[in-house]
Amino acid sequence: MPVPDQRDPEITLRSLAGWLDGRLPGARIPHLETPSTSGFSNETLLFDAAWTDPDDGRGRREPYVARVAPARYQIFPEPRFEEQYRLMRILDAHTDIPVPPIRWYEPSADTLGAPFFVMGRVEGRVPTDMPPYHMDGWVTEVSPEERAAMWWSTLDILARVHRLDPVALDLGFLDQPQWGAPGLGQRLAYYEHYLPWAYDGPQEIAHTALAWLKANRPEELDPPALLWGDARIGNVIFQDGVPAAVLDWENAVLGAPEEDLAWFMFLDRHHSEGIGVPRLEGFPPYAETVARYEDLLGRPVRHLEYYEILSGFKFAVIMARIGQAMIDFGWIEPGSDFPYDNNCTRLLARILGGDQ
Repeated sequence: MPVPDQRDPEITLRSLAGWLDGRLPGARIPHLETPSTSGFSNETLLFDAAWTDPDDGRGRREPYVARVAPARYQIFPEPRFEEQYRLMRILDAHTDIPVPPIRWYEPSADTLGAPFFVMGRVEGRVPTDMPPYHMDGWVTEVSPEERAAMWWSTLDILARVHRLDPVALDLGFLDQPQWGAPGLGQRLAYYEHYLPWAYDGPQEIAHTALAWLKANRPEELDPPALLWGDARIGNVIFQDGVPAAVLDWENAVLGAPEEDLAWFMFLDRHHSEGIGVPRLEGFPPYAETVARYEDLLGRPVRHLEYYEILSGFKFAVIMARIGQAMIDFGWIEPGSDFPYDNNCTRLLARILGGDQ
C-alpha cells in the first residue's frame, strides 16, 4: 500500500550522484525517478548510471534500483532492512534463486535520509495488489496458459528456496531467538507482540485466531528451512510467464516450508474469494498445487490447515497496521472498523468457522 512521499527529486539526484561517484568514479545519473508515493516497507528509486569504463574507455550505462529503508512510517515493529540485503546478496552470489543482482549497501542515513541498498534493475511485469490481479490489470489480459506458467514456475522457486541449506549458506542471522525457537515458537511470539503495536483497538478475529493457533500448535519435525516470508506471485517480476527475479525478502525467517506454501495460497485466495471475485482461468487448483509442491519438496506436507490459519492471522495483523496508517493519514475516520473488519479478517473468520 502506498504512503505519501515528499522527496525532492533534485536534492535526491545530487545526493545519490555524489554517493555513487565513490563506487563508480566519474559516474553520473542522467535519469532518476522518485515516486510520488512509497511503500510502508521501503521506498524504491529508479535511476540510470552512466560512466566511462577505465579499462577500455567505452561509455557504460546501467539501470539500477535503490531500495530505501522506511523513515517516516513502518509496517513492522522492527524493520530488518540490513538482513534483507545480506540475504539477497547471498542468494545472488551462491544460489540459483533469481534475485536482482545486488551491488552496494549504505548503512548511513546521510545520503537519502535512511539506509539503502542498490541492485540491478530487472525488466518485466509484476502482478498487482491494487487492484488485486484476479480483478484487474495485465494478468487478466494474458492467456490461461501464461497464468499457469506463472503459478507453477513460482512454486518451483519456492521449493528450491526450501531445499537450500541454511547452515551451509550461513543464514543464522535470520534467527530471532528473542522470540523463541525457530519456527512456530518465534512466529507466534513475534505476532503476539506485533498485534497491539499494529493497532490499539478491538481485534476480535485476530485474537480468536491467535488463541486457536496456540491451542493447536503442531510439532515441526524437520530442521528449519529458509522461508521467503512473503511468497506470492505479486513479489515476482515475470517475463512471458517466467520469473526473472523474486523480490521482497524483508520477512525471511527460518521455519517449516508449509508456512510459506500456505501464505502463497492464502494471499491468492484473499485476492479472489476474499474480495468476492473468481480466480482467473489458468491458475491451478490449490489441491493440485499441494500435490505438485510435495513432489518438488520430496515429502508430504503436514498440518497445512494450521498454516493457512497462521497465514490469515499474520495478514490480519498486517491489515490492522495498514488500517492504523489510513487513520493516521486521515484517509479514514479514527472510529472506522477497517483495521479489524476487512476482506482478510472476514476470510479468516470463515476459515476458522470451518470453511476450508
